[in-house]
Amino acid sequence: MRIGAPKESKNHEYRVGLDVESVAALVADGHEVFIETSAGAGINESDADYQRAGAQIVAGIAELCDAAEMIVKVKEPSGAERRLLRPHHVLFTYLHLASDPQQTDDLQASGATCIAYETITNEQGGLPLLFPMSEIAGRMAVQAAAFFLQKRQGGMGLLLSGATGVDPGQVTIIGGGTVGSNAARIALGLGARVNVVERSAARRRQLRNLLGGDIHCVESTPESIEALVVDSELVVGALLVPGGRVQHLIPESLVRKMKPGSVLADVCIDQGGCAETSQPTTHDEPTFVKHGVVHYCVANIPGAVPVTATRALNRATLPFTRQLANEGAKQALESNRHLLEGLNVCRGQITYEAVAAGLGRDWITAERALESL
Repeated sequence: MRIGAPKESKNHEYRVGLDVESVAALVADGHEVFIETSAGAGINESDADYQRAGAQIVAGIAELCDAAEMIVKVKEPSGAERRLLRPHHVLFTYLHLASDPQQTDDLQASGATCIAYETITNEQGGLPLLFPMSEIAGRMAVQAAAFFLQKRQGGMGLLLSGATGVDPGQVTIIGGGTVGSNAARIALGLGARVNVVERSAARRRQLRNLLGGDIHCVESTPESIEALVVDSELVVGALLVPGGRVQHLIPESLVRKMKPGSVLADVCIDQGGCAETSQPTTHDEPTFVKHGVVHYCVANIPGAVPVTATRALNRATLPFTRQLANEGAKQALESNRHLLEGLNVCRGQITYEAVAAGLGRDWITAERALESL
């Protein structure tokens, strides 16, 4: 198969869909690999490094799409990139379509087979391609939010750890999954008082065992969320609905009650955000202030640490990339039910129920969609 990895186009996105090690594995399998020039610059892998691994370097995204049958990315394709997709293409990347109707329209119009990292499953019911980035995003969100609590950055001027004679700040994390548990770990390490709001009693017990007695785990109710959000200096949105949109558990009326200069880090912004006031931001302009609250809603947080993030992502994606290349998309999807869970759009049809529900659209099953390949 002919496989291509472009240079990512999203604001300050330095990760790359295929690193040199992944290219070498695919070339050893007998595939042709095309890399857009400078794609690996953000992870200190040069065009020459890729060529030594067996890749061919192409000048731009148009040339790459002409050459490749499967396109392996990190973030969703831009509008210009989507216009280059054709029915013979397999797109393998993060998509998060349920909160992005324009992207969904374009992918349906392209006729391409679009497989989303974030909905591929494993035997344990987990999301193995989402896990490494959620882990990094949860950890980084608290680091970033602690910085934005500084007065010069628009925050209230509070040190999360406190100081001698001064109580530490309070952090409330909405959601106790991978993002939430990793955010809690970092917040505890900084010396903050940490609350995790989680609806599952079993998960609350697990978090207490995992993180120790200093963590305060609370059942998720509108009343508990309001009480903790109003009393906290940092709130982290860490909800997950696989493939779908998350609920606005923090309405605008509650944001108005938050402490002036507090920070809301909405890590689930790719899925629409857990706060009604959240809007996607970029690494260039990572925050905005609404009702006196600093909103940090960067949609590609791990892109700031591309060396770590690319390594972690490629180690997770490579087995699936190799299967798609070695068997062809149709056979690979038919033979691997976990990979099939990643099929979100195929031949103009939405093939994932949560995406359709988030957009209010029709869908067909992935199995039925395979009949058209």
